[in-house]
Amino acid sequence: MSPLRRVLVANRGEIALRVVRACHESGIEAVAAYSDADRDARWVRLADDAVHLGGSPAAKSYLDAGAVLRAARESGADAVHPGYGFLSENAGFARRVEQAGLAFVGAPPDVIDTMGDKAAARRTARQAGVPVVPGSGPVRDVDEARAAAADIGYPLLVKAAAGGGGRGIRPVADPGQLADVLPTAQAEATASFGDGTVYLERVIERARHIEVQVLADAYGNVVHAYERDCSVQRRRQKLIEEAPAPDLDAGTRSAICAEAVRLAAHVGYRGAGTVEFLLAENGSFFFMEMNTRIQVEHPVTECVTGLDLVAEQLRVAGGEPLSVAQDAIALDGAAVELRLNAEDPENGFLPAPGEMTAFDLPGGPGVRVDTGFAAGDRISPFYDSMIAKLICTGADRPQALARARQALAELRITGVPTTAGLHARLLADDDLRKGAVHTGWLEEWAAG
Repeated sequence: MSPLRRVLVANRGEIALRVVRACHESGIEAVAAYSDADRDARWVRLADDAVHLGGSPAAKSYLDAGAVLRAARESGADAVHPGYGFLSENAGFARRVEQAGLAFVGAPPDVIDTMGDKAAARRTARQAGVPVVPGSGPVRDVDEARAAAADIGYPLLVKAAAGGGGRGIRPVADPGQLADVLPTAQAEATASFGDGTVYLERVIERARHIEVQVLADAYGNVVHAYERDCSVQRRRQKLIEEAPAPDLDAGTRSAICAEAVRLAAHVGYRGAGTVEFLLAENGSFFFMEMNTRIQVEHPVTECVTGLDLVAEQLRVAGGEPLSVAQDAIALDGAAVELRLNAEDPENGFLPAPGEMTAFDLPGGPGVRVDTGFAAGDRISPFYDSMIAKLICTGADRPQALARARQALAELRITGVPTTAGLHARLLADDDLRKGAVHTGWLEEWAAG
């Protein structure tokens, strides 16, 4: 395959703009694919060309595989970059892209299939010798679930095999809840993912969410770019991510990164991906899932390694080898990312679409803002509520956090409620400053 010449960016918002920029820096033309709601969007204006997909609802535009493929053909693109969300982990779409003679800037379709099914991913990880959270295979009914749960132990989670992004997960505290939760979870999985398959997984209490960034090419080269800590979550949706993980000893870091590389090599991975683990209080860690796409939180890894992860995706999709070997990837400093969403934390985090009447961004050393929006733009009710990602870097973690606090003080968004005030309160908390957080910490903080 020849290096890429023209890429259709099949996404929106900050990730669309991020890919447009990476294409331009790599000498590649970028074509924006847009919906009615995004016709005048910033990333559309900055692309070399733009193609209309369809109506504002995602099902009529960014999730319409046929429309995206037509846009790629009409624009003369030789590749499709799906970003994250939407069609990024849809193996059927990836196959259609390749069958059309185009490069899919993502993982191979068979790998997306295997690792996108969470139960199959667990089996694959076990086959690779990677430690897995104790759990079950698919369970069809309450009797099967009860038998499996007796071996796993409580508390546990009922998880959708086709789930992702923190969705399709239901907690079960004791045997008495299982009969009610299981059918509800199956119905929810069917409605959300078109697949009602669920499995059980033990809850690792007070665990940290540690994920490892991996990169792989078609020539057998697989590397890691170290880890991120994504433990500050609300209902399993990440709010704050940082790299490297605070207070992670060198032995655990080395071991967890090696397991991520082992799994990526085992499945024949290609492109940028993330292997996610739970780290228990006793230092043991377990594979949770693999995301076969670029992650929302990829900037913190870029900030502490100097890598351009999207540029590496483009290289690999164009048939080129990775630009960097493992021994050349080193950690330098610390970075933290805050997700700024148009949501009202005082009203159950209810999404709050509307016009941003002001959007004044912070600056200064070590401050990066990834956004697709500007003052006067409307936050659409049709899509995710994220406005921007505030990424702050320092020589060490205290400096990165100090810069994040200062950046929040400078930030001004009016017209819609946001999570900025919540982030300011979180960054002032002693537990967060010490890195003493876990996946249930935010709920405990809110309740206290």
